[in-house]
Amino acid sequence: MGGEAGPTEALGCEGRVKSLGLVFEDERKGSYSSGETVAGHVLLEAAEPVALRALRLEAQGRATAAWGPGAGSAAPAAEVEYLHVRLSLLQAPAGEGVLLLQPGKHEFPFSFQLPSELLATSFSGRYGSIQYCVRAVLERPALPDRTVERDLQVISHIDVNTPALLTPVLKSQEKMVGCWFFSSGPVSLSAKIERQGYCNGEAIPIYAEIENCSSRLIVPKAAIFQTQTYLASGKTKTVRHMVAHVRGNHIASGSADTWNGKMLKIPPLTPSILDCCIIRIDYSLAVYIHIPGAKKLMLELPVVIGTIPFSGFASRNCSLASQFGVDLSWWGLGLPERPEAPPDYTDVVSEEDFSGHGSPHPQPPGWAGGAHCPLFACIPDFRFQPPPLYSEVDPHPSHVEENQPVSFVL
Repeated sequence: MGGEAGPTEALGCEGRVKSLGLVFEDERKGSYSSGETVAGHVLLEAAEPVALRALRLEAQGRATAAWGPGAGSAAPAAEVEYLHVRLSLLQAPAGEGVLLLQPGKHEFPFSFQLPSELLATSFSGRYGSIQYCVRAVLERPALPDRTVERDLQVISHIDVNTPALLTPVLKSQEKMVGCWFFSSGPVSLSAKIERQGYCNGEAIPIYAEIENCSSRLIVPKAAIFQTQTYLASGKTKTVRHMVAHVRGNHIASGSADTWNGKMLKIPPLTPSILDCCIIRIDYSLAVYIHIPGAKKLMLELPVVIGTIPFSGFASRNCSLASQFGVDLSWWGLGLPERPEAPPDYTDVVSEEDFSGHGSPHPQPPGWAGGAHCPLFACIPDFRFQPPPLYSEVDPHPSHVEENQPVSFVL
């Protein structure tokens, strides 16, 4: 329902706007992506006739990066615009300058399409942000504009099923503990993950081998790190956070330990941002060893947090192959196309036994080895029957008396 314009003599009538609101058509929709349509309504409630020049809708989206200046230099700053939409929902007639909106509730629908070009994912960090918003602006004569604004969450989808993100990652490193002639021995670490792409809520199975040949008690750990990189005025600012971690058991001197799929769950995180030229969000899985009195031994495996989850069925095979020292070359050999048939009865019983224990029933005419008979249609009388059921009473007692002594020859 649109507003009703009054006559031109309403010029100068300001009126009172009771409320101005903005709702999306689907309030349950958490985010939007490139090419999607954003629709909704602007709600205006007037307590009395309101004079206005226009009611417009604006949609904006931009990435900004900035931080304090260094010694003798200006503050680095950068900005990239991703979205700029301007729609007129209500406009005063040309030449009149003002229209009158009658008291009551008024509803103005709007709809616009996001650009088909890639839009960076919404994000807010210490030195920059990527933000999108939808704003309704009410222009009134002799009064400041009245506005209402809603955030618009945008996601640039990342499919973890792409070949690059399904590739396993394996790294190894060895560190000598001690220095010069007082070294106590090496500590070695190998770590592997099945793939690089994961989504929020998933758990990353970690495969690792740790060998402690030093004289110290060591502790293996693993963590997910988020690295925020800001680029502005040719300068770079980096922020690194630990967002999840897990701890292993202590490993004594001369001992080793193996992680056969130790799980590290991914908490709710902003997806990786790889397509913005001034803000980048990267993730890595660090497997490291805390060594008392020495610098930690650390391996970092790249991880991409996506939005479209893994849908393959080969995860079990990947899990098996990820275990160190396991050779799965036999996997490609496959199985025979048809299972081998069991041996014939005459192949395992001699001709004499077979003739002496033949079937008591005559074979039907045209019998040709049962090739045309259904399975189990004829069951031969096998010589070797299954053993009888166990019983405390001997069904075939011998003539030996119960009190007759029995001798054992050792």
